[in-house]
Amino acid sequence: MKPILELFPEEFPGEGYRKAQIAHWVFARGVLDFAEMTDLPKGLREALVREWRVSEFQLVEAYPSKDGSVKYLFTLLDGKKTEAVYMPYQNRKTVCLSSMVGCPAGCTFCATGALGFGRNLTAAEILSQLLAIAHHQGLSPREIRNVVLMGMGEPLLNLTNVLKAIRVMLHPKALAMSPRRITLSTVGIPRGILRLAEEDVGVRLALSLHAPDDETRRKIIPTAHRYPIAEIMAAVRRYYERTKRRVTFEYTLLKGLNDHLWQARLLAKLLKGISAHVNLIPFNPWENAPVEGTPKAGILAFAEELRRLGVPTSIRWSRGRDVGAACGQLALKAPKALTFTPLLEDAGQ
Repeated sequence: MKPILELFPEEFPGEGYRKAQIAHWVFARGVLDFAEMTDLPKGLREALVREWRVSEFQLVEAYPSKDGSVKYLFTLLDGKKTEAVYMPYQNRKTVCLSSMVGCPAGCTFCATGALGFGRNLTAAEILSQLLAIAHHQGLSPREIRNVVLMGMGEPLLNLTNVLKAIRVMLHPKALAMSPRRITLSTVGIPRGILRLAEEDVGVRLALSLHAPDDETRRKIIPTAHRYPIAEIMAAVRRYYERTKRRVTFEYTLLKGLNDHLWQARLLAKLLKGISAHVNLIPFNPWENAPVEGTPKAGILAFAEELRRLGVPTSIRWSRGRDVGAACGQLALKAPKALTFTPLLEDAGQ
């Protein structure tokens, strides 16, 4: 069977307006079973069931947190696993999606890094995460208006598939999302940042910097040996010059490593001349992690120093900590699921 989510709506099977009907069932109504698309001719429905699939998963497991977020562990059709998180807020619904199975970056603070690299996800597998979450939450996929590609993997090392998935999210007959509500996070791949600037799909860029100096960054992120901060920042500045979009800098605070006030001052100096916002992230601990998180007082002091120097700064307190919602924690050592949902057998698999 072929993955229908690899297609744009105008490429869907069927003649004429049937393509738009199928797209509406998939993206607006979130139906994963072709047999339920009742306004399609019976012959077309039967052909769709035989030849196409909507879901890319053989198993979906959900881990609800007491804060309202839900971590999802997906078993792909080849048996590999990836993750996503649903985060409901008062005025918006956000999903954090993965772009890979595992990750090659190997950041010391990240549970995904401990998994190593499995493979890239296809565009269909990236989109299928959002559709599966919407289905299990009883939502239309179009009710999810915020996407962050901050889950498993390095999106800029899978940029062809990521961009295709994003273009389907933006397509007016698919998810019809605003590009300003999609954020792509990278550990810092200069050629990928430059390509993203050239493609200019309108999404937001977030750079996982985690240290303002190369010596510290190399201790945290193995790929920093290949890409020094000066090269990454040169690409970021070219991105900003071309797009004029604010860049978010993600910074996970680790005790005794990157949480000194001199590093806050160096970070502020590094960001001069571009529109930037710093997200400080408390470390979400996982079993046998080789690092510790900065205590709350240290996080607040680091934030205050950045703000004193004129850098817009926020602290992104973790959600879903009680169910291991940090990327990779479920795939690394999955706890018992609070809810368990097998893949629907009628979803064309």
